[in-house]
Amino acid sequence: MHLMGFKANDFTFPSVLKACSILKDLTFGKQIHGISLVTGFESDVFVANTLMIMYAKCGELCHARALFAEIPKRNIVSWNALFSCYVQSDLCLEAMNLFQEMILTGTKPNEFSLSSILNACTELGDKYQGRKIHGYLIKLGFGADQFSANALVDMYAKVGDFEATIQMFYTIENPDIVSWNAVIAGCVLHEYHDLALELICTMKTAGVYPNMFTLSSALKACASMGIKELSRQLHSDLIKLCINSDSFVGVGLVDMYAKCDLMEDARKAFNLICEKDVVTWNAVISGYSQSGEDREALTLFIDMYRRGFEFNRTTLSSIVKATASLQEIKLCGQIHSLSVKSGLLSDIYVLNSLIDAYAKCTHVEDAERIFKECPYEDLVSFTSMITAYSQYGQGEEALKLFLRMQEVGIKPDGFVYSSLLNACANLSAYEQGKQVHVHILKLGFALDIFACNSLVNMYAKCGSIEDAGQAFRETPKRGIVSWSAMIGGLAQHGHGKEALKLFDEMINDDVLPNHVTLVSVLCACNHAGLVTEANSYFESMEKLYGIEPKEEHYACMIDILGRAGKLNEAMELIDKMPFQANGAVWGALLGAARIHKNVELGKQAAEMLLTIEPEKSGTHILLANIYASVGMWENVAKMRKLMKESKVKKEPGISWIEVQDKVFTFIVGDRNHYRSGEIYAKLDELSELINKAGYVPNVEIDLHDVERSEKEALLYHHSEKLAVAFGLIATPDGAPIRVKKNLRVCIDCHTAFKYICKIVSREIIIRDINRFHHFKDGSCSCGDYW
Repeated sequence: MHLMGFKANDFTFPSVLKACSILKDLTFGKQIHGISLVTGFESDVFVANTLMIMYAKCGELCHARALFAEIPKRNIVSWNALFSCYVQSDLCLEAMNLFQEMILTGTKPNEFSLSSILNACTELGDKYQGRKIHGYLIKLGFGADQFSANALVDMYAKVGDFEATIQMFYTIENPDIVSWNAVIAGCVLHEYHDLALELICTMKTAGVYPNMFTLSSALKACASMGIKELSRQLHSDLIKLCINSDSFVGVGLVDMYAKCDLMEDARKAFNLICEKDVVTWNAVISGYSQSGEDREALTLFIDMYRRGFEFNRTTLSSIVKATASLQEIKLCGQIHSLSVKSGLLSDIYVLNSLIDAYAKCTHVEDAERIFKECPYEDLVSFTSMITAYSQYGQGEEALKLFLRMQEVGIKPDGFVYSSLLNACANLSAYEQGKQVHVHILKLGFALDIFACNSLVNMYAKCGSIEDAGQAFRETPKRGIVSWSAMIGGLAQHGHGKEALKLFDEMINDDVLPNHVTLVSVLCACNHAGLVTEANSYFESMEKLYGIEPKEEHYACMIDILGRAGKLNEAMELIDKMPFQANGAVWGALLGAARIHKNVELGKQAAEMLLTIEPEKSGTHILLANIYASVGMWENVAKMRKLMKESKVKKEPGISWIEVQDKVFTFIVGDRNHYRSGEIYAKLDELSELINKAGYVPNVEIDLHDVERSEKEALLYHHSEKLAVAFGLIATPDGAPIRVKKNLRVCIDCHTAFKYICKIVSREIIIRDINRFHHFKDGSCSCGDYW
């Protein structure tokens, strides 16, 4: 037309410029701009507006703004065009500023201006400005406009005001598909999934039929609620609409089926997607990982990798999680290498996943190395590292890292406090645990269920069952973890009847037990010597609660029968077990044989243990103790010789005590403590006092081939006695002494502490590998039954 000599007019230029915008042809657009300049049409407001839009759509926003500034008589279309350009280019703050500029010039906005600015408010999450725009709409008479009303529903949903979302939706006289989609998506966003599904039914009743966007929201709601029956109905609706093969919908289907625990259907939906991308692969891989099918997740990733598909941080995070669950350290290392090669190691999500994976594979040093090399630390990385330290016996490191976390200004959450409390529990660090409790109260985590459950556990394991009870009573919504922690705590402290009473309360509260709860119940019966009750609970586990007894339940039951002297019944139960007895079961029987000095049964249990766990020294020592208890010293010597020849080393007894926020460690005959002289002087003083009170050293338990006097000296210097002596000289008069030991407290120390607690008028609390012993007024809470 131009070459033929025909002149363009104010209608031609906008049409051609619109075509340039659609095609994003900046070169041709500039040529048209040049012609408009030559012909004098650039100053025409309609031509200027379309020029501005063309430049913006072609990514030249600076040129668009410059053109806008040169328009002599801007109309509302000019302003709207630039608003739209800014919002579409994610320059929402600039759009808001431009709107304020327009208002100051006295230009009156229309419904299109306000809708664009509402979109800007939505993207910015600015509820305050959104309400102001809502006010403008009402003031200018656009409140009933369908387009504006839909934008308001969407805006309120996305800025977090769900109540206003619903109110706005119900003001719309005849909601269209856009209105319904906006409110349903808002329900899903705010996790009102049941309401979202209810609105879809109402929508159908109103004669508005769902489209792809409606059903996409429905898929998310169904996935979150895990409704298996509805998931297939929704899939059927998608097939009727002929959109089930759409990749966006396909990903939603895979995700929904996976979250409804229908992985076979998820895999079928995945296979039907023609054009798979990284999002599609991630959906099915994470689905398998979340469903516990970690091997399949890894197999799919290998398939994805071999086919040449790109992967991202989501893919690697899912795969690292799978390797952690499988505790495949070699695979973890390979994924680590892959993340380095792909450049994704710098991603905080991948780094945090690797820290967690190495920790779960018990490679805490590797986790620590990645954490230290991390260029930026966040709450998740600190949480992962603190949890790793806590779970693998490095509680002091966990507490140190928490202090560093505070120094760098990262605010902890309930998970961090839960891990810290577990660290304090493992260290028996009562005072430090109390300080963490104060932090929890100050920072408003008193109602956090993870922190509450860990408080119960911490106080119980630090020897204060009273504080554990208080924390339990203050727990707002007690779940099975809360009840199990308190029942287990009472059992460990020898309050068997109270533990069983609490179990009955739990059942009356309609909380069903899990296998951990029932282990605690059996332990309660064990520590209280309640054989009949234990047998009743054991026999009714499957019938009443649908829980099949596992190895730990059988081990508890055999221990109960053995301690009560019912050795034949214990053997019969082992024979009836539906699986091979493990070390815990034979260990319980060996312990019973030691208590009742049954040499033959002890030999049988020891032989089985030496086959299952040949590296453990406890078996040799317990059998030697049985021989010693009946005067079979030749056999004791044989056992010691066997230990030497087998190169089995006796696990050293270690005791811990917390004094002034520091945990001190002692081993037998330890003289490394800075107050060692005072400790041994205190032991000598106590020895003299308890000997006068009637204490006689139980030298029979010492298997060293030395004189009696030397055996007595070795007994006096056991790690738990050193820890108690230090506690007596380092803590205020009258304060309870809390000691943790890694092995079972020996008979001699147990007897000595009964005398010591009465002489010094102090409560001595010993936490050994089996239970708590509260020594007070010359007796122990275990009733000498441990």
